[in-house]
Amino acid sequence: MSPEALIHAAAFRRALLAWYDAARRDLPWRTTPTFYRVWISEVMLQQTRVEAVIPYYHRFLDRFPDVAALAAAPEQEVLAAWSGLGYYSRARSLHKAAKTIAATGLPATYDAVHALPGVGPYTAAAVASIALNLPHAAIDGNVIRVVSRLTNDAAEVSLPAVRRRFAAHAESLLDRGRPGDFNQAMMELGATVCLPRAPRCPACPVSRFCSARMAGTERELPVKIGKPAARDVTLDLVRLEDRKRIFLIQRPAAERRLADFWELPERKALTGIRVRLAGEFSHRIVNDRLSVKVWKARPPRTLPPGQWFDQLQLASIPLTTITRKALQLTASN
Repeated sequence: MSPEALIHAAAFRRALLAWYDAARRDLPWRTTPTFYRVWISEVMLQQTRVEAVIPYYHRFLDRFPDVAALAAAPEQEVLAAWSGLGYYSRARSLHKAAKTIAATGLPATYDAVHALPGVGPYTAAAVASIALNLPHAAIDGNVIRVVSRLTNDAAEVSLPAVRRRFAAHAESLLDRGRPGDFNQAMMELGATVCLPRAPRCPACPVSRFCSARMAGTERELPVKIGKPAARDVTLDLVRLEDRKRIFLIQRPAAERRLADFWELPERKALTGIRVRLAGEFSHRIVNDRLSVKVWKARPPRTLPPGQWFDQLQLASIPLTTITRKALQLTASN
């Protein structure tokens, strides 16, 4: 890096960290950034908004306050605590990783963090820098957006070579004395100021370093290929009740995404029932737009394989998000 570039990078770091010190959000995992708390938060934050994560984070730590408690818990209990947060493979991997840590001790290097189940390069860099103060740049979608605008780079960001180039630039900017704060500052900037469609450039603490801002192209970056069109899916679920118990069926253990989760049966799986519409709602899963109708009916003589649960039991089993919404919607009608 040339002397001019070094001065530029140093000035960028000072400006970004001064802003972060003054304006950072008060998030629960920042209060006491132990390895466990940071690791749990980073796994929860994968593909999930901060606002959605916070209540789950509090409940999860109340239930599993440390690695030992998480490692010792049955998987069904872990999934129940995660229920509603989505992307359930994260919870299964978290549970496996907790067992590994309980047996071998806390990881002390980036490579050791990266080796944990469910931990990719971004999560490893975030946990290693924030919890262990190790100098690794964490590259998530927010950081990619910030770097693409700082460099005014119009390359398509999903290309591996482009992501490597952006990662190298983020590494060159990293404050090696405060790597955790720097990574959080970059992510905070992308989440609150350098927004995808309407960047708040007048409020940006590093706008004077932004090549896209100078060129007037900030709203055009980053460049992404179009997503596939969303699919519209209809779903008819039935709430069967008997003496205040709810009938649920369990997804097969061999299923990849929602194995062993419990859900309401579909109307087409039940015969000989008279139904009434109890409610309807919309739900989005990745690229599917679901239109869900929930019906109520008396139990038929013949039921598919499943189980009856009372209200107390429902709190201790993993329910799909759609089932949780359906039960809440139809609780009083």
